[in-house]
Amino acid sequence: MLNEKEIISQVLKGDVKAFGLLIKQYEKLVYLVISRLMNNKEDAEDICQEVFVKVYNNLGGFSFQSRLSTWIARIAYNTSINYLKKHKGTETISHHADLESFHFTDDNPEKQLTKKDHAEYIHQLINQMPVHYKTVITLYHLNEFSYQEIEDITGIPEGTVKSYLFRARKLLKEKLQTHLKD
Repeated sequence: MLNEKEIISQVLKGDVKAFGLLIKQYEKLVYLVISRLMNNKEDAEDICQEVFVKVYNNLGGFSFQSRLSTWIARIAYNTSINYLKKHKGTETISHHADLESFHFTDDNPEKQLTKKDHAEYIHQLINQMPVHYKTVITLYHLNEFSYQEIEDITGIPEGTVKSYLFRARKLLKEKLQTHLKD
């Protein structure tokens, strides 16, 4: 694990190797946050590069009020949301009118499981969720961020984060129970 203050100090002094270490430490986190929001791999990779340019340019303004990973994840999330707004319109990131009645597609899970393993199937189910559900479930379970950190990253209030996480888990549970019955 990197000493955040030391690595930031080195990067601010122009140490390119230190910035390389920072990228290496956080590139998986950044890509995971972005890829959950983007459908296109090339767009996700472009946004990753943009995120690290923003991190480099704004590192002097990092105030240590949160973990560096939270700050970087917030930049990744906001950059992705801005990209979606700019290139695809707001309908891709807007809330569904009735999130309570959201359901997955009627794809046959049995066919999908014969092609892919269970983890990939679960990731596929997560990708079918509304953007806010898949964001909170990814940040909480895959990146192990706390509710407060997810609020800091996304700007979604902590209570809403908990609600989205509950609903996302419920959707996954229902879909997996249906599959297991078949």
